[in-house]
Amino acid sequence: ALSPQGRYVMIGGSSMTQFFQAMLMGPWLSMTGKQKLGLMLVKPNQQDLAFVAELLENGQVAPVIDKAYSFSELPDAIRYLEAGHAQGKVVINVAPSN
Repeated sequence: ALSPQGRYVMIGGSSMTQFFQAMLMGPWLSMTGKQKLGLMLVKPNQQDLAFVAELLENGQVAPVIDKAYSFSELPDAIRYLEAGHAQGKVVINVAPSN
């Protein structure tokens, strides 16, 4: 869910369906409320990918993990996400912990 004055920027996408949804819904959302939806199309190049790979290898990029839940705590994780308080990724551990 997007906060009442939130912005959603789609970079890339996994399907043409997502792309067309963003193209159709973006202008409508922007006209009907304070939420904004933007679309950015870029063509990756070798220099940019090498730069990102170097950042990853040097540990300079790390995901922000807000909370981690076990699979049995899935309902709690969903409630946490629905409350809108997550400040990073919410991880569900599927494998049993040792």
